[in-house]
Amino acid sequence: IVEVAVGDKVPADIRITTIHSTTLRVDQSLLTGESVSVIKHTEPVGDARVVNQDKKNTLFSGTNIASGKCRGIVVGTGLNTEIGKIQSVMADTEEEKTPLQQKLDEFSEQLSKVITIICVAVWAINIGHFNDPVHGGSWLRGAIYYFKIAVALAVAAIPEGLPAVITTCLALGTRRMAKKNAIVRSLPSVETLGCTSVICSDKTGTLTTNQMSVCRMFIFNRTNTNDIQIEQFEITGSTYEPKGDILFNEAKFNCSQRSGLVELAECAALCNDSSLDYNETKKIFEKVGEATETALTVLVEKMNVYNTDKSRLSPQDLAMASNTIIRQKYRKDFTLEFSRDRKSMSAYVTTTA
Repeated sequence: IVEVAVGDKVPADIRITTIHSTTLRVDQSLLTGESVSVIKHTEPVGDARVVNQDKKNTLFSGTNIASGKCRGIVVGTGLNTEIGKIQSVMADTEEEKTPLQQKLDEFSEQLSKVITIICVAVWAINIGHFNDPVHGGSWLRGAIYYFKIAVALAVAAIPEGLPAVITTCLALGTRRMAKKNAIVRSLPSVETLGCTSVICSDKTGTLTTNQMSVCRMFIFNRTNTNDIQIEQFEITGSTYEPKGDILFNEAKFNCSQRSGLVELAECAALCNDSSLDYNETKKIFEKVGEATETALTVLVEKMNVYNTDKSRLSPQDLAMASNTIIRQKYRKDFTLEFSRDRKSMSAYVTTTA
C-alpha cells in the first residue's frame, strides 16, 4: 500500500483505493505526452481495453502528483508497469538504417568485390614473373612479393576519408538547422530531413518545451459605469526560471505602483498549491505541482510586488522568494479545490498580524 501527495513521483503502477482530498490531479505527460493533468477517482473502469489516458482509477509509474493526496495498492513494478512495457518494446525494436546508410553499405559491398577482383587479377597476371632473378629465382618469394603489391593496391583503393567527409557534411547540416532553433539529436536524421516537405508532429514536448508561462496580464484601471479602462502588461521569459520583466507600453514597470497588480500577485501566490524547485544536477528550475499553478508562481516572482532584493539570493532561495513573503503575510485556513461543478479554485486566508 502506497500513499502519495502533491509533488510526489509515483513509484509504481497503483490502483487508487482512497482519495484524501477534494480532487486528485496527475501529470501524465511523461507517459502519454498530454500536458493537461488528469483528474483521478476510485470508481472502477468499465472497459478493460481503454487507453492509459482513460484509466482514471490508476496511477502510473513515473508520473507526478499535481494536486491532492491519495492511497492505493501497487499492481505493477519494474518492467510490469506501463512505462516499463514501453521500455521493453523500445529495447526489442531494431533500428532501421537510413537511405544514406543503406546506399553506403551497398557501395562498400560493391567496392569490396571490385577491389578483390582487381587484386586477384593483378596477382594472377604476374604469375609469370614469380621466377624472376630479382626474387632470387624462388617462385614462393615472387608469389609473396606480388601478393604484397595486391594488398597494397587494395588498401590504397579503400576510401578511408569517406566517413569523415560524410560526418562533416551532416554536421554542417546540423549546424544550419541549429541556427534556426532545430536541435538534431542524431546526425543521420539530417539526411532524411533534406527531402522532407511536411512534418506532422504532436505539439507537447516536441514542438514545445512542455513548460507553461504567463505572457500577458490585464487589470482594470477604472471601473466606473461609463468609463472602464483596461491596462495590459507584457511578461518576458517563457520557462520556469523566475527571472523576467513586466512591460507596460514597451517599458519596464514596477508592479508595486499598481494596487491591482499587488492584489493579483497575492491571489496568484495564495490560491496556489504548486511551488518551484531548483535542480542542482540539471541546473534548471522545475515545477512541483500543477503546470498552470506553477506558471502563476513564476509570475509572482517576476512581479516582485514587495520589491524584494534578490541580487544575493541563491538559486534555491530565488525560486520562491516573493511567494514566501506573501504566504508568510497570510495564513491559509482552507482551500476549495477546483472541481468540474464549480470550475474554479478558492482559498480562504487571514492575515497573520
